[in-house]
Amino acid sequence: MRIVILGSGAGGGLPQWNCGCRNCDAARDGRIPAMSQSGIAISANGRDWALINASPDLRQQLAASVHLRPQRLRGSPIRSVLLTNGDIDHVAGLLTLREGQPFDLYATPAIHAVLAANPMLAALDPQVVTRRDLALDQPFQLTPGLMATLFAVPGKVPLYLEGDEVDTGLMGEQTVGVELSANGRRVFYIPGCASVPGWLRERIAGADALLFDGTLWSDDEMLREGLGRKTGRRMGHVSVSGPEGSLDALRDVPLRARIYVHLNNSNPLVDPSSPERAAAEAAGWQVGRDGMEIVP
Repeated sequence: MRIVILGSGAGGGLPQWNCGCRNCDAARDGRIPAMSQSGIAISANGRDWALINASPDLRQQLAASVHLRPQRLRGSPIRSVLLTNGDIDHVAGLLTLREGQPFDLYATPAIHAVLAANPMLAALDPQVVTRRDLALDQPFQLTPGLMATLFAVPGKVPLYLEGDEVDTGLMGEQTVGVELSANGRRVFYIPGCASVPGWLRERIAGADALLFDGTLWSDDEMLREGLGRKTGRRMGHVSVSGPEGSLDALRDVPLRARIYVHLNNSNPLVDPSSPERAAAEAAGWQVGRDGMEIVP
């Protein structure tokens, strides 16, 4: 099994186009690494690849990956795309894949319904791109030799579907994690998650790798930095630090590798020299970076 982190940033990436915070300015100046928006590619055999989520930055991400280059005049090693939610930073890149290239598009019925309601996504010709509904907790073959299982994690509906009241701990088809297995290895990809309940700790225990939601270091960091009016909890993301954060919640869970992904531009973890980064690394975590390859 081989995994490539195509994008390690949250929505907007790093630097975000309209943000002049310390991290964004440092990324513009080359003092810390830039991050494109969230997504991974995965293969069990090195030939047939699946994308998990399709960010607005997908074109440049594909161009940067040697594994995903066309092998002939027209074609692609991408056999399928799997979506974990309907957020813009996870689905907008589908429009990049509208060039008449066949692949399977996997998602839950709830996420497919969101896509179907957007007329722009009709550019993905249904005679070429097959949309396949997935039931939760039912294993399926994502690419040759690679099995996947979707399972609900605490989350919320996409921002553009929010009403007056928002349930940020919603459990259902709107936000899912993915369990991936191939060649005796087991990996979890959970880029969006609002809390870490006990059943989730039990499910991921013993995995060869966990790629987990690292959006915010602290729940109120965007408020404190003057970058927004929402807490991480309100956005449907568990914070890394704090008594209910993922750092403590997952500290004693046995995992061969643990990697934070989907990092917001406000998060001090994006700065390799920050004390927060040192604390995470001391606890056994890596911070995902664009182009990072993982062979569990």
